Amino acid sequence: MNKMIAFLLMAVLASASAEELVAVVRLTPHNSTGGPNVNGAITFTQSATNGPVTVTGTISGLKEGLHGFHVHEKGDLSSGCTSAGGHFNPNGQNHGAPGDAVRHVGDLGNIQANSEGIATVNITDTVISLSGANNILGRAVVVHEDADDLGKGNHSLSLTTGNAGARLACGVIGVSSPNSNWSGAGIAIVSSYVVSILLPAAALVLSFLDY
Repeated sequence: MNKMIAFLLMAVLASASAEELVAVVRLTPHNSTGGPNVNGAITFTQSATNGPVTVTGTISGLKEGLHGFHVHEKGDLSSGCTSAGGHFNPNGQNHGAPGDAVRHVGDLGNIQANSEGIATVNITDTVISLSGANNILGRAVVVHEDADDLGKGNHSLSLTTGNAGARLACGVIGVSSPNSNWSGAGIAIVSSYVVSILLPAAALVLSFLDY
């Protein structure tokens, strides 16, 4: 009986540890009266604390080609995409490519629009997070008019914006699931830490119990 209780405890802790965090953003045009009608829906999924975040979705209304795609520092769209501020850059780094050691946290590179103006987004990033210091919840996603030069161009804006041009569409990143236990900066990390301690302890107890 005791062994069964310990086994059930391990199962519950493993389930809690594996709970996914999911966030979503609805992209709408920066200028709904005169600019391009760029719209989209993006999902951010993180399966483990400090694990990679997958970014998936579809964006329409773009010109064919590459477009800069970034997380910006503010979730303020009171003046359209302009009020979202600069790239999310809590560490004060230069702009770079997603795979660069030196980059903004919000640097997600480019998305590719096809001849019909549709971009299918499928990115896995190890720097952004849905909890902790690099938490992007409440911040904004911005789609730009031009390609991001990934900090490799010779333009004066290369190391700040990637010279990606005007802001076409944006949206605020919000919680999708689960409905509880979200931690902007700490609860999810603490929960994961507690689980990391209790799970091995439960396994040790299980090894000493008889049927």
